[in-house]
Amino acid sequence: MMSKIPVAVLAATGSVGQRFVQLLDNHPWFEVVVLTGSDRTAGQTYGQSCHWILPGPMPEWAAGLEVKPSEPGAVGNLPLVFSGLPASIAREVEPQFAQAGAAVCSNASAYRRDPDVPILLPEVNADHAGIIPLQRQRRGWTGCIVTNPNCTSTGLTVALKALQARFGLRKVFAVSLQALSGAGYPGVASLDIIDNVIPYIGDEEDKIEWETRKMLGKFNGAQLELASFTVSAHANRVAVSDGHTICCSVELEEKASPEEAQSALQDYQPPQLARGLPSTPQPVIEIRSEPDRPQPRLDRNTGKGMTTVVGRLRPDPLFDLKMVVLSHNTIRGAAGGAIYNGELLAAMELLPK
Repeated sequence: MMSKIPVAVLAATGSVGQRFVQLLDNHPWFEVVVLTGSDRTAGQTYGQSCHWILPGPMPEWAAGLEVKPSEPGAVGNLPLVFSGLPASIAREVEPQFAQAGAAVCSNASAYRRDPDVPILLPEVNADHAGIIPLQRQRRGWTGCIVTNPNCTSTGLTVALKALQARFGLRKVFAVSLQALSGAGYPGVASLDIIDNVIPYIGDEEDKIEWETRKMLGKFNGAQLELASFTVSAHANRVAVSDGHTICCSVELEEKASPEEAQSALQDYQPPQLARGLPSTPQPVIEIRSEPDRPQPRLDRNTGKGMTTVVGRLRPDPLFDLKMVVLSHNTIRGAAGGAIYNGELLAAMELLPK
């Protein structure tokens, strides 16, 4: 690109917002020109208002930016905004930005179930971005809203896509072991999680069961059709800082051995639309052959946190195949995923002119 695209980060002081700032530092396509925050932080510099919780220093350029309110009038006329807003606020604010002419790449769940809003994983369903012109026509705005999925659905869906493409899917049973960072900051109280596993995360199981089918469904030119397979999920919070682990069993339409499944996973390539984007995982899926991998502490940063890691491929006595899937929840499953979606929109020339 001849010049970088100016972008804003909404809710930049929160945990996801901080990941956006960190990952957009020296991005080859995008330049952050506006950071927004709450009424409490607006008017202060980012360095003053943000309690930085990530490893490594806050980027110097970010520290000196004045925090703006999360309003189109305060942000200005930008073609692309990345939203770390909570779902309750995103439901009201994100359409305002789309109406004002910005493409909103959202990490929130507020619009994932809307039939004309795609849940994008570019290495899985880049073609679903084709519904954006219909969204603009139906809603009467020049911007758009696209979402990335729930951070637990992300790695599971990438792995399932490779199996679906080669063998087809009938049933998926998934048990998640979800990192603390998925709860935001300050998140889960230490006295609740130390020496403990919490076998409940509100609305999480429903998101895993439904979003996966939307992403692995088809765009038929008029609407997004859900995939026909069934997902059953159990969600658990565990005392891990970053990296969501999923233990899953899969029933395939066409029987396959673990060796054949491993070949399908290793050979999987993203759609042509997603190849060559700055955030495209290299590789998309990495297989670990050790009997005790993947592990969050050892494997979550594979491919700069964008690669899905799969291990423990073996026969399943109830279904056909079982495996363990690991994905970095705040990079691939949150801010990094939304940035990847922004790159896809730019490459497909779907950003507002």
